[in-house]
Amino acid sequence: MSILFNQKFRLTVGCAALLLVSLASSHLYTQSKTKQLAQKNQFLTQQEITPLKSQISLTSNQVAQKLDLRFQNSLIAQQTSDEIIDKENAFSSQQDLLAASAPYPVIDEFKKYKFSINGSQVITPVKLPSSKVNFNQKDLLTVLVNTRKYFQDYSSEDPDILRTGMLATQGVTVPDVLKTLDFMIAVLKEDIANNRATRLQDPKFINSNFRVIKWTAYNPKDKKQKQLRITKYAVFTHSGSRKKNSNFNTPIYSLKDNYNKNTFYTKYTKQDVLSGIYEPGGKEFGKVKSLAYLTRTGLEEALMQGTILINFTDGYRAFFNVDRNNGMSYIRGLKATAQKRYWYFREVDAIKGYGYKIDAKISIKPGVTFAGDVLNIGLGRVIVIEHTKGGRKHLQMGVMADTGGAFLPNLYQLDFLAGIFQNQKEFRQNISQLPEYATAYFLVKK
Repeated sequence: MSILFNQKFRLTVGCAALLLVSLASSHLYTQSKTKQLAQKNQFLTQQEITPLKSQISLTSNQVAQKLDLRFQNSLIAQQTSDEIIDKENAFSSQQDLLAASAPYPVIDEFKKYKFSINGSQVITPVKLPSSKVNFNQKDLLTVLVNTRKYFQDYSSEDPDILRTGMLATQGVTVPDVLKTLDFMIAVLKEDIANNRATRLQDPKFINSNFRVIKWTAYNPKDKKQKQLRITKYAVFTHSGSRKKNSNFNTPIYSLKDNYNKNTFYTKYTKQDVLSGIYEPGGKEFGKVKSLAYLTRTGLEEALMQGTILINFTDGYRAFFNVDRNNGMSYIRGLKATAQKRYWYFREVDAIKGYGYKIDAKISIKPGVTFAGDVLNIGLGRVIVIEHTKGGRKHLQMGVMADTGGAFLPNLYQLDFLAGIFQNQKEFRQNISQLPEYATAYFLVKK
C-alpha cells in the first residue's frame, strides 16, 4: 500500500509539474507571439510610412500639386473660400510637415523644371522692424479686393493661382493666403469707415496678427545677392492716331474674337509684325484689328510696361493693356527693339495686372502693386519692402497682383508699379526716391 501510495503520489506530482510547465510554456509562447506581432505591425507601419515620406519628400511641389488638385475640384463644385479651407485642412499635419521640410523645385513659364532651392535658406520667420508701414489705404484696399475676387471668380479656370509656390516650405497654403487677404480687407474697411489711420501701418499690430517671413534673394547668377532688386514700371501717356501717318506709323493690334482659337499669330516675331504683314497688301491683312498708331518709342514702352494711356488726335483717351503674346520668350539682356516677343492689346477701363485672359485681369493701383514670379511666389502674396533712407528705415506694403516675362522664373526681383507719367524724365525723377535693392517680407495671417 505504501508502494502504491508513493506511485500515485509521484504520478500526481508529475502531472502537476507537467501542467505547470505547459502553462508556463503557453504564457511564454503567447508573449513571444504578441511581441512578434507588435514588431511585425511596427515593421509594416514603417513600410507604409517610409514610401509616404519618400514620395512626399521628393519635392514640396508634389504635395502642393495634390493640394492644388483638391482646391481645383473643390472650387468647381463650390465657390466659397470656407469650403476651400475645409478641404485643405483635411490633409494630415504629417503631410504638411514633410512638405515644409522638402526642397522646392523652381519652374519656368512653360511649367518646366529649372532648379531646386532649399526653402529655409530663402525664406525664414522673423519680426517686422518697428517702423510705420507706408501705403495709400484706399488704393491698397482696392487691390486687395480685386485680387481676392480673382481667386473667387477664376480659380477653376486658372489653376496656376492655386500653386503654393516656395512658401510651401514654410507650411503656407493657399487658404492661408485667402485668410490673409480677407483679414486685411476687413481691417482696412473698418479703419477707413472710422476715419482713422489703419492698424496695418502699425508694426506691433502686424507682428501680433501675422507671420512675418523674410525673403532672401536667390539669384543663380549672383549668389552674393541677398536683398531683392526693386525695379519699377509705369504707365506712360502717349499721343496716337486712329490712322497711320508720318508721325504715328507704328501700330498696336488686337486679335479678333473670331480668330481666338486660331494660333496663326504665334508664327510671327515682332519684326515680322512691324514689317507690315497685317497692313493693306500684307499676307495676313484682315486677321487683326488695328487699335492705334504710335511712335516706335510709344510701342516699345507699351510692350515693356504692359499698359499704355493713349491720347488720340481726335480727343479720345483710353488705357490699352497687353492681351496675348506670340508665345516667344522674353530674353533678358537683349535690347527692346531686338526682342522677338510681340503682344496684342485690348482697350481696358483701368491699369490691369495679372489675369489668365484680358477680360479677367485684376485692376491695380500704383504705389501698392508688385509684379513678380506668380508661378513660384504666388498671386496675392502681401509683401513689405524695407530700405534705409536718410538713416531711417522705411517700410512699404503692396500686393503681388501682376507678373511679366522677366519674372519666370525669378526669385530675386520685384517690379513696383510707380504711377502714370508723361515721359521718361518725369518717371526717373519719381523713382529716384525709391530703393534699387530692399529687404522683403511676406505677411501671412496667423
